[in-house]
Amino acid sequence: MLPPPAAERPSPASPPSSRPDWAALARLIRLSNQSGTLLLMLPTLWGLFLASKGRPSPTLLAIFVAGSFLMRSAGVVLNDLADRPFDRQVSRTRSRPLASGALAPSDARRLALLLLGLAGGLLLFLNRLTLLLGPIALLLAALYPFAKRVIRLPQAMLGLAFGWGTVMAWAAVRNSLDPPVWFLYGSIALWTLAYDTIYALQDREDDVRIGVKSAAILFGAQTWLAVGLSLTGMVLLLATAGWLVGLGPLFYAALAAVGLFFLWQVRRLRESPSPEQAFTLFKQHVWAGWGILLGIWGGTV
Repeated sequence: MLPPPAAERPSPASPPSSRPDWAALARLIRLSNQSGTLLLMLPTLWGLFLASKGRPSPTLLAIFVAGSFLMRSAGVVLNDLADRPFDRQVSRTRSRPLASGALAPSDARRLALLLLGLAGGLLLFLNRLTLLLGPIALLLAALYPFAKRVIRLPQAMLGLAFGWGTVMAWAAVRNSLDPPVWFLYGSIALWTLAYDTIYALQDREDDVRIGVKSAAILFGAQTWLAVGLSLTGMVLLLATAGWLVGLGPLFYAALAAVGLFFLWQVRRLRESPSPEQAFTLFKQHVWAGWGILLGIWGGTV
């Protein structure tokens, strides 16, 4: 019996490609949406500007801007690795690369190790105190993805993680941890709790169905009040930090303007915004962060 013509023969299965899927990796770290990076970076810059009285060194600025990008990117990779079973059940997240199967977990782990390694390398350019604070940042980033399984207020853990970069920035400038930095840290923790609770409103119905804990579920109809109290505490603690450092009137003017913006947001929250509106409210906090940074700089001139 003659073999079939070449055109009719079944082609052997192609071996799986070992080349990384760059598009999927870019989506994994949310490369097209850097709101999270900015919300991590801006408080870090507050710390740099406060500690240096408005004149941080270009080297420190470059290190902490790059570190914010690397740590936020590593954080979302760790989060997506931990949340794969949940993400597949939530309409907003089921298309993420790991949840959809577009990317293998092994590729994500390698990327996380690379990002964390690069971030760790930046610490070598900083003083010993900042270097010692670095492992705490890694621990907080690693714990956050599992907080929603254990505590009813996982956004509080995110606040502790996001604020730690500011503590490190202060230490990098002053080689000490003075009282103002702890007021600043508390303000950032409360700010993160507030805006991430707004972010969680997008998934509240899905989270209830699959058993994920979040502040949006815990506070329910009183979410607007919880967010309002968190933002009030944030403004008061930030004002105290500015007073201890000796900032001028421009800082308090900027803080008052941001406070009015927060008041407007709380009123919008009372109207039960849609998931799309909640995401818009969340992203607006980036502008609040820039406003505070300008106020800190203006308060030092």
